[in-house]
Amino acid sequence: MAETLTWADLPGATKELLAGKLAGLWGAPTDAAAFDSWPLDKKQALLLLLDRMHAKGLWHLVRRVTNVYGEGGVGLQFQAWPMIESTLSRRRDFTRLFANHKDTSGGFYERQRGEAILHFLFAEGEPRTWYVHFDLYSPVHSPASAWKHMRHEFMGKVKPDWRMISRYLNS
Repeated sequence: MAETLTWADLPGATKELLAGKLAGLWGAPTDAAAFDSWPLDKKQALLLLLDRMHAKGLWHLVRRVTNVYGEGGVGLQFQAWPMIESTLSRRRDFTRLFANHKDTSGGFYERQRGEAILHFLFAEGEPRTWYVHFDLYSPVHSPASAWKHMRHEFMGKVKPDWRMISRYLNS
């Protein structure tokens, strides 16, 4: 992967998907200014999540990105369109099972993958705050992936970075 990455390097289709979702983040006046101000880990994390969520037909549910994480976890904090919870609730490839954290109000796990899975969380408030991150292993896919999740992420406190997630998504 490139050691430097700028808005100008992104394909037109990627820029189109990000249009209007980054401006204002950390005071940046435009999507390009926001993206270009970040370190490489945040840029790569955003692109991994964008690609995966777009492939799952979920990116359109993100109204505006409010934070990006790339090291110590690959995730986004975002404002969502109102239909996100009903959309995820109706999908057979997501479940609420084990998806909540003690400091959140609810969540959804991707169920059809054992590795590099999407985990959505939300906290009550107005507007509701949403988060999505990659878990390295799934607690709901199979007993083997649940054990790996418990061993690595719950007991071991492993928070995968963008390089780890990228390897699992590309394998």
